[in-house]
Amino acid sequence: MVTDAIALVAPGITAIDTVMAGERELNAVYLVAAAEPCLVETGPGADHERVVAALDRLGVSAADLAHLVVTHIHMDHAGGVGALLERYPRARVWVHEAGARHLVEPERLVASTARTYGQERMHLLYGDMIASPADRVRAVADGDAIELGDRRLAVIHTPGHASHHIALHDDASGAMFTGEAIGSYLPWATCFRPALPPPEVDLEAAYGSLRRMRERRPASLLTSHFGAVPDPPAAFDAAGEGIHAWAQDVRTHLVSDADAPLDAIASILTERARREFEQASGRAFEQARYDVLGSIRMNAQGLSRYWRKRWEREMAHRD
Repeated sequence: MVTDAIALVAPGITAIDTVMAGERELNAVYLVAAAEPCLVETGPGADHERVVAALDRLGVSAADLAHLVVTHIHMDHAGGVGALLERYPRARVWVHEAGARHLVEPERLVASTARTYGQERMHLLYGDMIASPADRVRAVADGDAIELGDRRLAVIHTPGHASHHIALHDDASGAMFTGEAIGSYLPWATCFRPALPPPEVDLEAAYGSLRRMRERRPASLLTSHFGAVPDPPAAFDAAGEGIHAWAQDVRTHLVSDADAPLDAIASILTERARREFEQASGRAFEQARYDVLGSIRMNAQGLSRYWRKRWEREMAHRD
C-alpha cells in the first residue's frame, strides 16, 4: 500500500496521488522522468493545486514539463489538462484522435458528465475543465509512439471502457500505463472491479484490449485507479474474469426480465461487489468510497445498455 502521496513505482516513474474527493488511493497521475519530462494523466481540475505542488516537490518547474498524455478524456483523467497547459507553457497534450476535439471544446464532455453524476456531485468530484488550445493538442492512434527524448511511450488503442481509450508501454522500464482498460485496482482491498460505464462499453473490445496488452508482456502495470500492479498476467486474468462475471449477472437478469428496472440490476451488481470486496479484503464493504471511481449504478447502466443494443443488432441481422 502506498503510504505517501508521492512514490517511485517503476524505474524513472513516480506516482502522485491526487487525493480525489479527499480520498487516498483512488486516483493517480504519473511523472515520467525523461529528457522531456512527461505527466501521464492530469487528474481532475479539482485536484490541480495538489498535482502542481507534487511536481514542484519533484523539481519539475513551469519551464520543464514537456508532455501531458491522457489515457482517455473522462474528467478524472483529463479534466485538469487545460489548467496544466496554462501552468506549463512548454507542454503539449497527447490524446487518442477520437477524443482530441473534446479537449479543445470540452462543453459536451462536461455536460455529459453532469448528466451522469448530477451538476453538484460532478463539480465536487472534478471541479472545472478549461479548454485546451488547439495548437497544443496532439492526436495519436494505435501503433504511434510518443518520444520523450531518451525514452518513448508506445500507444496501444484499448477500447472497451471508452472508444477513445489508450494504454501506453514505456520502453525504458517495461511498465504499462493501463488507464481503466483493466478496470480499477483497489490496493486497499487487493481486488479489481470492472469499469463499464455508458455509453460506450463494449465487451468484445474490452477483451480484445486485455489480449493486446498482455501480448506485449509488460513488466508491471500502472493503473489510474490506483497504483502499481506487479503481476501483469494475474491482473489480466482477474480483470477479464471480473468483466465476464459482472456482464453475465446483468445478462442473466435481463433474459429473465427484459424490462428490469435499473435499480434491480444495480442491486445485483452491488451484492457481487460486496462479496468480492469482503472476500478480498476481509473487512466491511466501503461502498461510498468505492463508488467515487464510478458508481456500481453506472456499471449497471452501461452493461444494460450494451446487452439491449447487442440484442437489437442481432434481431435486425436475423430479419
